[in-house]
Amino acid sequence: MVGHLIGKIIMVSGTALASMALALAAGVFLVDGVARQGGGAWLTLVWVVPLGLLATLPVGAIIGSLVDSPRTIGLLMLPVMGLVVISGIYFPLSKLPEWVQVVGQVFPVYWLGLGLRSALLPPDAVAAEIGESWRQLETAGVLGAWAVAGLLLAPSVLRRMARRESGSAMAEHRSKAMQRVG
Repeated sequence: MVGHLIGKIIMVSGTALASMALALAAGVFLVDGVARQGGGAWLTLVWVVPLGLLATLPVGAIIGSLVDSPRTIGLLMLPVMGLVVISGIYFPLSKLPEWVQVVGQVFPVYWLGLGLRSALLPPDAVAAEIGESWRQLETAGVLGAWAVAGLLLAPSVLRRMARRESGSAMAEHRSKAMQRVG
């Protein structure tokens, strides 16, 4: 199960990084100022993106293992989208009530967004952040803690999920999935 999880993390990360590289390459040419961010911004991207992927992908695997059908994923997406809303992605977290700020900072979405904003936005944009700081040390710490927790917890949750499903049920699910694809 550990090998499966690592393989999925590598596959999804590769896809995400390729998509991000394409968007970033286009941004360098189309958006004024992206190319002039400097070495520090690129260095920040180099550590924030992989750490953010390691912090979020195992949690996604855990959530995915708890879903018994593709239809129920929609129900799980509602709280996830709510979490994105209160994580400072769409508007500054500092403008929300203090209790919402606390809840938003518990999850890795806020910290991943903060790290990306610190790399991609101009320096004066820090005024919109909590404490008017990019808090890179805290970003690394929280994302690292989520990565470690997810990587430790995900294999056991995935093993339990696999034990609940018999071999014949798994073969039937695979057969149905292949019929939809092929």
